[in-house]
Amino acid sequence: MAAATGRTPDASSPAPDRYADELLRRWTEPQRRYHTTDHLAAVLDRVDALAEYADDVHLVRLAAWFHDAVYLPQRSTNEERSARLAERTLTELGVDRERTEEVSRLVLLTRDHTARDDDANGTVLCDADLAILASPADAYARYAAAVREEYGFVPDDVYRAGRSDVLRRLLGLPRLFRTPYGQRHWEGASRRNMAGELERLQRA
Repeated sequence: MAAATGRTPDASSPAPDRYADELLRRWTEPQRRYHTTDHLAAVLDRVDALAEYADDVHLVRLAAWFHDAVYLPQRSTNEERSARLAERTLTELGVDRERTEEVSRLVLLTRDHTARDDDANGTVLCDADLAILASPADAYARYAAAVREEYGFVPDDVYRAGRSDVLRRLLGLPRLFRTPYGQRHWEGASRRNMAGELERLQRA
């Protein structure tokens, strides 16, 4: 994490490892089924694949680490709480205000994944986070099942209605992906996967 913050800690600085360990602890909490370290690693890999499109890929990577650091399925404020965690952590690590605010802004974008076309960092993070939707059919099925497990406390009929609304909203977007790479490699497969899931939910 030290390299990503753009500064070299001295003897009086907080130890970055302590913060990294805390983030990893959060990503392994028992309520997670999809939003796990596997998801974090996948998003980081996709950020690397999209690095050429970012203004500052180091900040995008930091935002990826924080974007689901707070995750309680029964709450709707996870992104806001994750952004606040990023602000607090990066400030304590001595990251300057401008870079800290950019990481927080990027985390908040993952609420609805509607980054503007001219938001280079935002499009990279949002595309990386949504790329799971373009998975092969079996991997997409595992993803959908893991999301359902996270919402195991929700009755089936309520879950089907809520999940269907999410899928319709995403399918209704003119474009799911904003980077050229995402549009070429992920757009079509994502739409096919979501349309198939929506059809299965409606038949259930």
